Amino acid sequence: MSTFPASHQDLLASPIATLSTIGVDGYPQVTALWFLQDDDGVVKLSLNTARQKVKNLREHPECTLFIIDPATPFRTLEIRANAEIAPDPDYTIADKVGRKYGVDVRNFDQPGAQRVVVTLHPTKINTTDMRG
Repeated sequence: MSTFPASHQDLLASPIATLSTIGVDGYPQVTALWFLQDDDGVVKLSLNTARQKVKNLREHPECTLFIIDPATPFRTLEIRANAEIAPDPDYTIADKVGRKYGVDVRNFDQPGAQRVVVTLHPTKINTTDMRG
């Protein structure tokens, strides 16, 4: 497992990232989303099972989370990973994500919707910092 370099650790607190998954047609699907670095240091997502990205990850767990520094687009963190999907019936991770963003994630779910926690297990971490 790769570790996050100290030089880019702060980006794990960024407000948004993009998740790239492999779609059913073989093409990448890219989605902006919320995420968090949990207490154990692992990056996790809270997703609704009705979303296409969850369906994609069930078929192909290989994905990339890409974070651009909000202060300068020349500094990025790319996390290539294998995604592990597990139920989150008690909204444990969903509530943590909600606290990070100051919202109740339950308000985004339709009646009967199910939440899962997607844990990213990094296989490679790339960084850029091209500030002059």
